[in-house]
Amino acid sequence: MRVEEGFQQLPFSDDEPYGADPVLFTLLKRLFPKSVHAEVDADLRRLERETIPEIRALSNLATPPYLTQYNQWGQRVDILHTSEGWRGLKAAVQKEGVVAISYDRKHGEHSRIHAFVKMLLMSGDGQVVFCPIAMTDGCARVLELFGTPAMQKDVFPRLVSRDPSTAFTAGQWMTERPGGSDVSQTETTAAPSSEITAHPLGPVYKLDGFKWFSSATDSNVSVALARTGSLSQGSRGLSLFLVPLRLPLVHEPPSPLPPSTSNNIYVHRLKNKIGTHILPTAELSLNGTEGYLLGPQNQGVRCIAPVLNITRVHSAIGSVGALRKCLAIASSFATVRAVNGGKQMLVDTPLHVAELAKISLVYRALVHLTFGAVHLLGKTECGTASKDEELRFRLLTPIIKGFAAEKAVSAMEECMSSMGGQGYMEENMIGSTRLIRDSLVEKIWEGTITVLSLDLLRTIQIKGALKSFIDWAEMSLASVPDPLKMQIEEPLSLLRTGLEELQAAYKQPVPMLVPRPAFMLFAHVASGFYLLEHAVWSYNKDEAQRDVDIEAFCRWIIEGGLKAAREDVKRAKITSLDRSNMDSALVYGSRTKAKL
Repeated sequence: MRVEEGFQQLPFSDDEPYGADPVLFTLLKRLFPKSVHAEVDADLRRLERETIPEIRALSNLATPPYLTQYNQWGQRVDILHTSEGWRGLKAAVQKEGVVAISYDRKHGEHSRIHAFVKMLLMSGDGQVVFCPIAMTDGCARVLELFGTPAMQKDVFPRLVSRDPSTAFTAGQWMTERPGGSDVSQTETTAAPSSEITAHPLGPVYKLDGFKWFSSATDSNVSVALARTGSLSQGSRGLSLFLVPLRLPLVHEPPSPLPPSTSNNIYVHRLKNKIGTHILPTAELSLNGTEGYLLGPQNQGVRCIAPVLNITRVHSAIGSVGALRKCLAIASSFATVRAVNGGKQMLVDTPLHVAELAKISLVYRALVHLTFGAVHLLGKTECGTASKDEELRFRLLTPIIKGFAAEKAVSAMEECMSSMGGQGYMEENMIGSTRLIRDSLVEKIWEGTITVLSLDLLRTIQIKGALKSFIDWAEMSLASVPDPLKMQIEEPLSLLRTGLEELQAAYKQPVPMLVPRPAFMLFAHVASGFYLLEHAVWSYNKDEAQRDVDIEAFCRWIIEGGLKAAREDVKRAKITSLDRSNMDSALVYGSRTKAKL
């Protein structure tokens, strides 16, 4: 039989990433004022119609970068070659204003929501182009807050530009070999330049060191930490610098691009990663590299904090966006795949749809939780956030990043399984580098859950931080109308108990093994309250989807993992030193810590 003969599987369709999404329309209707919602809704439908097909075509042209270190004369050139597809993806995202919208602030505190919804819809098809976009966003915010007047005049507009011919992208150089996420061990040093005493962009320093993990190596500028104090000062001896990848930084076409090594930055090698193959990630050597002090000296960690906050939000959106794409593929496939001897479609098979519903529940919880934090980011940047809202955003930033990465990848694997062998095929994207393999990096980039749980613990120790969340949660419980209370009595009771146990989990002193399970409990409780907030709004407005919104809240609290998270915290709180020693024995056998 010829392949063209016999059974032919109908292809699935994913032509309406926004219009067919089960969550976004009503969420935006709740978050936006009516006039803003109408304008953003129209923009998202245009994006769906025009830009996403372009991005899909460009993704097919994106291939991994490669490096030419030496030319034919033996000269060091370090030319990084990227594909037409990669460059086109960056240009498409810049034209859509994913960075620009947040800084134009046309819609005030809601502008951040608009920008991140665009990213959510594009990220499933855009490979990992939002990695450099995230760092560009973070760099723009740092320049807005701490940049010199010349930086704000000459560099900031290019970071937020919609014109790809002049727009900049930015990198972020923190990670080094001794410390990884622990920047206190940074080896890179910075000394005031003896050659250049004055520069329009600010005080000039010469940087020397080795940056072990630099994503978006093809960017125009980077923000980098370097030591201006002694090693004994740890992170208190670090300063932040704006570093041009090439000199001069600004060159106008048709003048040729300056050489890759013009600022004494050398690419040791490109990283060989499990995923994100399209993204140029490198080890860089800085040998007298010119950089400009950004913010006060020896306050680099404080100055770079806004970058971390923004890139963590981008990471969360990337995880949720990849899950959105996987769920859309799996749901659409169920409408064209026949089973039971060709007599029944998967979409009409209750057992199959029940599994898709579980995935959809995770997606709903992550979307509501993440955009709750995005709204707080917008308020914070626009100066409309209360002190409690600012604290709540600080709490939620590590939570959304870690929880989205943890929950999205496992849900994406379920999407793959729901398609059988077709889900494992590269052509259908779920099992490809574009989704699962690329999304695995979100469990590591900008902090693992263990690192994030310790960050959360430090934030909770800020006076009033945990109270700001508890007070908001209590207000949410008080807002539930009496008739609805009776309808959702069981999940409300479980959520209240979870809130009480969350407060107890962070009672000082916190036992050594509690921070990670407490982090997951916090994430389950917080997502539960955001789903409750939406369900109450939907009930009060008598929305067409109100029964679905109420059901989503109930199922998430009862079936979504809250009970298991509570049990994990209880177990960790009573953990003894004997159990910790036994953990070591389970991992390393009978060897003692002393022998290790």
